[in-house]
Amino acid sequence: MSLFFKDADPVFQGAGTNAGLEIWCIESLRVVPVPKSSHGKFYSGSAYIVLNTTVRKCGIPRHEVHYWVGENANKVDSALASDKALELDAALGSCTVQYREVGGQETEKFLSYFKPCIIPLEGVYCPQPQHLKDKTYRIRLLTCKGDRAVHVKEVPFSRSSLNHNDVFILDTASKVFLFSGCFSTIQERAKALDVAQYIKENNHSGSCDLVTIDDGKFVGDSDVGEFWSFFGGYAPIPRDVPSDQKSTDSSIILFWINTQGKFYQKGSDVLNKEMLETDKCYMLDCDSQIFVWMGKHTSVTERKTSIVAAEDFVRKQDRSTGTHLTFLTEGLETTAFKVCFEDWPKTVEPKLYEEGRGKVAAIFKQHGYAVNEISEQDFKPCINMQGRIKVWRVDGDRITVLPEAEQKKLFTGDCYIMQYTYPGRGRDENILYSWLGRRSVMEDRREAISHLNTIDNLTKGGSVVAQVVQDKEPDLFFFIFETLIIFKGGKSTQYKKHLEEEGTDDNTYDESKNALFRIQGTGLNNMQAIQVDLVSDSLNSSYCYVLQTGTCIFAWIGSLSSTRDHEILDRMMERINPTWQPVSVREGSEPDLFWEALGGKSEYQKGKEAKGPIEDPQLFVLNISEGDFKVKEIYNFAQDDLTTEDVLVLNCHNEIYLWLGCLSNVEGKEQALDLAHKFLEKHASDEGISLETPIYVVTEGQEPPLFTQFFQWDISKENMHGNSFERKLAVLKGKLQNLDSPVRKSWRSLSRETTPDGSRRSSLSPYQNDRSLSPAFRSSGPHLNSPNRNRFSSSSPTVRKLDLTSPRSAGKGRELDLTSPRSAGFERTGSLSPLSTKSSDIFQNNENVDAENLSTYPYERLTVASKDPIRDIDVTKREAYLSEEEFEEKFGMPKTVFYKLAKWKQNKFKMTLDLF
Repeated sequence: MSLFFKDADPVFQGAGTNAGLEIWCIESLRVVPVPKSSHGKFYSGSAYIVLNTTVRKCGIPRHEVHYWVGENANKVDSALASDKALELDAALGSCTVQYREVGGQETEKFLSYFKPCIIPLEGVYCPQPQHLKDKTYRIRLLTCKGDRAVHVKEVPFSRSSLNHNDVFILDTASKVFLFSGCFSTIQERAKALDVAQYIKENNHSGSCDLVTIDDGKFVGDSDVGEFWSFFGGYAPIPRDVPSDQKSTDSSIILFWINTQGKFYQKGSDVLNKEMLETDKCYMLDCDSQIFVWMGKHTSVTERKTSIVAAEDFVRKQDRSTGTHLTFLTEGLETTAFKVCFEDWPKTVEPKLYEEGRGKVAAIFKQHGYAVNEISEQDFKPCINMQGRIKVWRVDGDRITVLPEAEQKKLFTGDCYIMQYTYPGRGRDENILYSWLGRRSVMEDRREAISHLNTIDNLTKGGSVVAQVVQDKEPDLFFFIFETLIIFKGGKSTQYKKHLEEEGTDDNTYDESKNALFRIQGTGLNNMQAIQVDLVSDSLNSSYCYVLQTGTCIFAWIGSLSSTRDHEILDRMMERINPTWQPVSVREGSEPDLFWEALGGKSEYQKGKEAKGPIEDPQLFVLNISEGDFKVKEIYNFAQDDLTTEDVLVLNCHNEIYLWLGCLSNVEGKEQALDLAHKFLEKHASDEGISLETPIYVVTEGQEPPLFTQFFQWDISKENMHGNSFERKLAVLKGKLQNLDSPVRKSWRSLSRETTPDGSRRSSLSPYQNDRSLSPAFRSSGPHLNSPNRNRFSSSSPTVRKLDLTSPRSAGKGRELDLTSPRSAGFERTGSLSPLSTKSSDIFQNNENVDAENLSTYPYERLTVASKDPIRDIDVTKREAYLSEEEFEEKFGMPKTVFYKLAKWKQNKFKMTLDLF
């Protein structure tokens, strides 16, 4: 159902043609466009319509319509805005999601369009600029709530409006004061600081002062005294009395809305999609959120009746003004709506090519139009591919490095660890993959992750860590290997033991057995041979295959395969066995011997699975405090949303990235992988992604291009220190000394090259000769204890042996026994000790801390809560102003040792001493 464009209000002519925001306001019962210069300025006495248009990666536009109703808007304007929003939806082909927004209770999606905030203005919208007669600046007190999207609201200018939980802005003629309640979070303060800066720039043309005030600080600062003078002098703020909140019924109820706007309950709690009929409208009541679902065969009148009925329902039920209303057309359901139903079917199902190779598009009939499949060759690696690889095979508590000739041959019953080292920006970068074979046993999978964490510790935590399950490999993984052969079976002790316990024959590949390989890839730099079941239904007309028998080698060429596939076939035949003399067989002309080797002829597939439209990435923040695990989406995300105190997940649908802030409470990358798995378990079905989706773990300050490509990335923000609030405050005050250094500091310390002997290509970073090798890859070294050394250790000590010898020795070198701390610089817990004094010196030099040139002050005057604080010091390095004697007394170590620690370790010490 859709209207012809001529039936819509002429003001909507051309709406949604271009990406971006378009805004209209209701004025004198007419819809008038709001110029871009006034976007973000909403008057509390008016009603608005906002259209946001984005173009997804697949090229299909997405439209979202919001109608915003100010707190003081009249009912007529509000109703007209609702009707016109539906009319705009019809004009766009009924393919929008509509939201009702109430001033002061906006959805986070809506607020994300207007960063940093919306501050409603008094009065009603007028297209002509108004000239104020009274030039006296009106003092306002504003409250800021939210750690992502900020709700800003003007409150009575009174001391009684202040509390300990929120952040407030006092906007005066000469200064903008930011008052942070003692129980407000760092993230809330940082977001409120953005609002304060916004007010300074827009209301004062950037000419006034911006002052920050901490709750409880009332002496020793003239700005503090000036702030309290506006309230008649300082007086303690009373503690908030917790309110007894009644438990709310969280049941979900589905109503059918008839053409007269009456409600009839259809079901509750246990719902399924079959309850929704395409020629009816329904309301789903989720208490704090209400959805109106409109079947695609309903009329505009029926939809309008349903929307009005839902709005009346909210008013008559005396629901909170924070109750959000969302209006959905069939086929455009949001994730929040679909999760209320059991087993909601996936929107896009895999399709097969009807004919013709990669040129043929898959038809997505449920959308009513064709979407071209994204060509497999469209992937372009975003990192330098002139690196080198090193591969270890996992065998319980041991890992063995593979000789160079064997490192591109994997077995499906085994697990492997692969390290790729490539030239980065001023230094060599590392990606550590754990590859889990499809038939590998759980014991080996657990050990692989543990070994991965151990090797990452050897690189000082500077590597990107990834977990990949066979058949779900990301494109970059294949491009790194260039050519890869995956055999059936395995060599792991645990895998062999499992076969014995199950009484299963060992089908591990050897040249004496019959075998069938599927050949795949996108070019000569991305080719694979995958051993598949030795049956005819393993064949596919879109691929080429190699059939190995005792008497002959067949090269089977599918009828839908391309010349590119044929070239890849020739190359991979040489990789598997260069002595083979294959017999080429085209599909349809196979000899009897061919089918006999496959156990007889049967039906098989004719085409590849088509890729669906590429979904845009989504950013989520994880709340993991006190054992709780909650996920919240961040809309219209940017680099600034990567706050150092948090853990976030970037969901790219075919892979996910878990980003660790330096000040987050995650103990290591092994725990980070666990969190990523929890995210997948909780949201895989909701977001339509697999539980085996590849996982990358990225740490703050070590973001690789494969992660930063999804942001407008500012390199200067990588090297900032302090918490989120301190960083933004330093930028606003012009203290940019922490941004100037091009050195990218590791999450733990400076990263170093760790496997110089795993060569792949000779061309590497020009910095490689200046790097000291990790002691774990040498014979032995002196053993030193490291403060907080258990930070990354596993929960229980594990005896491990690592074969980290050079591949040139073909695996005959020494094994590194981690049961002996002196052999590799490890404690029995497996954590790293700082063996290289050279690298420690480098780290210290990069801290730019010169204690000899600083004045010294007593500890009591340097703490955050000091009643007599020292002014004009660098608050991010309070500890540097302590005398050597008092520093060692408080920290239990001299300054030289302290500044060799990783930044997060320093911050942990400083937090416990109230110096951070």
